[in-house]
Amino acid sequence: MERDQLADFLRRRREAIRPAEVGITDGPRRRTSGLRREEVAMLAGMSVDYVVRLEQGRSSQPSTQLLGALARALRLSDDECDHLFHLAGHRPPPADGVARLARAGLIRMLDLLGDTPALVLSDLGEILAQNRASILLMGDHTGWSGDRRYAVHRHFTDPATRALHPPEEQDHHARTLVADLRAVAGRRSGDPAVAGLVDRLRAASDEFRGLWAEHEVAVRRADHKTFLHPRVGRLRMDCETLVTPDQGQQLLVLTPADAEARERLELLRVLGVEEFPTGATGGTGTAGTGTAGTGTGTAGTPAH
Repeated sequence: MERDQLADFLRRRREAIRPAEVGITDGPRRRTSGLRREEVAMLAGMSVDYVVRLEQGRSSQPSTQLLGALARALRLSDDECDHLFHLAGHRPPPADGVARLARAGLIRMLDLLGDTPALVLSDLGEILAQNRASILLMGDHTGWSGDRRYAVHRHFTDPATRALHPPEEQDHHARTLVADLRAVAGRRSGDPAVAGLVDRLRAASDEFRGLWAEHEVAVRRADHKTFLHPRVGRLRMDCETLVTPDQGQQLLVLTPADAEARERLELLRVLGVEEFPTGATGGTGTAGTGTAGTGTGTAGTPAH
């Protein structure tokens, strides 16, 4: 770990980010053009004291989870993210596979979408980043580990996950997930991460095994989904998926499908204000304006 180099890099990247880029109002009394340390702490979901120690070269080695949160908070490019991991003494996340971070450009799009729920997913359905509106709607899904990272795995192995959507939509959703995974398996033929996930699902779920055998193929793009939220009830949402050119990551944008859903989403934003204080302590939560990357307090129950 190169503490002095890491400290200098983090400090310079913080000073180079304009507050408006991460959804923070740039008031007339602001003395610096970059972000304050407490703002980085808020966006990354860690204590201000830890950010200070990192920038002063006095910290212990940060975990890969904390580095990922810092990379998202500072809107680092792929090259900058790799450099951050190297300075901290860790191997950078692979360019392909399950440990990738959301692309910096997609993170910026999450910020611009504001009160519209949106999230970034890998092609295998791992949620890599969410904005605050999506966390209020469906819970924070950036902290899953193991096979629970994958939406398709949770759908076929966790009954509680299915209960978050009405019964009449569950068969359609199951088929959509399997057809999308089939498309990924064809595109990434021979990839052990994909083949292993398919094998484990076939062993764990008779339903998945039957749907997989039907060989339906379809990349998820536009769809509809109903959320059964424990605080505001049923919300029917339109889902629009934008795929990166290499098809490795997706931006999923959720908009209310009717006036009732729009009103309930607005009510959820109001109810969620008290759930998200303006600061956070520790290393697992984030709050306020900006994008989640590690665990975050949520008004809802985890969904997919």
